[in-house]
Amino acid sequence: MAIRIRHASETVKEVHDINVTPFIDVMLVLLVIFMVTAPLTTVSVPVDLPSSKATPVPPPDAPVFVTIKADRTLALGEDTVTADGLSPALATATKGNKDERIFLRADKTVDYGSLMGVMDRLRSAGYVKVALVNLQNQEEGSVP
Repeated sequence: MAIRIRHASETVKEVHDINVTPFIDVMLVLLVIFMVTAPLTTVSVPVDLPSSKATPVPPPDAPVFVTIKADRTLALGEDTVTADGLSPALATATKGNKDERIFLRADKTVDYGSLMGVMDRLRSAGYVKVALVNLQNQEEGSVP
């Protein structure tokens, strides 16, 4: 009977290292895809916003309406006000209650900058609850 002596170099060893080459390949491909598509997500597109068909929330008993007319003049309720006189007129109409919701209406021809200017005036006056008013349940371009 022959006795065989095993040396350490003859044993089969398992390699417990993770092969990261496929992982790196996938990450590099994803990096290239994201680098190509990232500039495409920042393209400015002109938008024609539609009217809403959502169920309207019932207005309060005495709503406060601020209207921007087509000639960019302002009205509080039925009374015309100046841009500088908007804050004191709102304080009178709301009896100083800054938590009251202000309903902002604007003519269709009013540009976005003018609308944001009035919203900034409302915010600087302390009125942060502003609701934008639109036509309900009507298709764009239809006559009420």
